[in-house]
Amino acid sequence: MLKLARQPYYRWRKTPVTDADLAEAYRANALFDAHRDDPEFGYRYLLDEARDAGQVMAERTAWRICSTNGWWSVFGKPKRGKAGRPGPPVHDDLLAVSDAKGRVRHEFTATGPNEVWLSDITEHWTGEGKLYLCAVKDVYSNRIVGYSIDSRMKSRLAVAALDNAVARPWAASRPSSTRPSRPHQPYWLPNPTCHLIVQQSRQTVVPIVNSAQTFRRAKCETVARRS
Repeated sequence: MLKLARQPYYRWRKTPVTDADLAEAYRANALFDAHRDDPEFGYRYLLDEARDAGQVMAERTAWRICSTNGWWSVFGKPKRGKAGRPGPPVHDDLLAVSDAKGRVRHEFTATGPNEVWLSDITEHWTGEGKLYLCAVKDVYSNRIVGYSIDSRMKSRLAVAALDNAVARPWAASRPSSTRPSRPHQPYWLPNPTCHLIVQQSRQTVVPIVNSAQTFRRAKCETVARRS
């Protein structure tokens, strides 16, 4: 009735789950675990996490599994089909200002230390692999006030950098800088509640000329000291 050959039927009865299906199930499980831990990651970063967990696969295979199951980055795919304008953000953006024409923009300025901190994550290749550096920069003093280094770009990297900036003993030593310190530079203490207000800007250009240069110098010097 079903027109099945005898040999393939008994082969299926013996092993209903093929080795290829089992291998893909393990790969999908590793990708899902990485997506659950860090939903911000795209399929390329999920592939790195799966490979670290022991599930080796091609990049195209990781894309196919993530695409089939809908495991997209929370910052990736825009939702279509809504003609209405987006509503206000769910958080209070303390750096957003409106001009005379009603356009919203950001002002990264500060009148004193520890009012506005900027952060960025960069990567650096070493002899033992790739390292990620998250640096926290104070807008007023234009200095790196905190950083953290990790071999994995997870959310704990940014949290550790922020904790490092908050907990540094400013009263006992000068803030670290890529430029030579001058004797008349004052000491200053951070606001103990500044780390409770965290603002995140995804697509904003910071109007500070040497921000990228400062982060690059901090990355090279910090990695050189640790290696």
